[in-house]
Amino acid sequence: MNQLSFADTEFTSKRRKTRKELFLARMNELIPWQQLEAQIEPFYPKAGNGRRPYPLATMLRIHFMQNWYNMSDPAMEDALYEITSMRLFAGLSLEGAIPDHTTIMNFRHLLERHKLGRKLFKEVN
Repeated sequence: MNQLSFADTEFTSKRRKTRKELFLARMNELIPWQQLEAQIEPFYPKAGNGRRPYPLATMLRIHFMQNWYNMSDPAMEDALYEITSMRLFAGLSLEGAIPDHTTIMNFRHLLERHKLGRKLFKEVN
């Protein structure tokens, strides 16, 4: 995950936590991220074959937020630019690249193509 920018660090030290921040913090604790990543990793693109992929952990967290908040691919891209708590949850910073809606869509299609949705759902439950 990327190093936090000064603005991101300032944001995380503010006093009051929003409901969205509390929810994302709770999901960060509850979801077995490493087990889920292990299920996807064999199918995830490797560096060296075209454009360097975003970290699997980042794309998985974006996918979960997209489902939790019922967002389209373009809406999820916008949210990553606009909502600091979502960006931080995904391990992103405005100083680095943010996945565009096509990248988000391609990750969702990868999960669908390899029928990983049910496996992830079972693992979470």
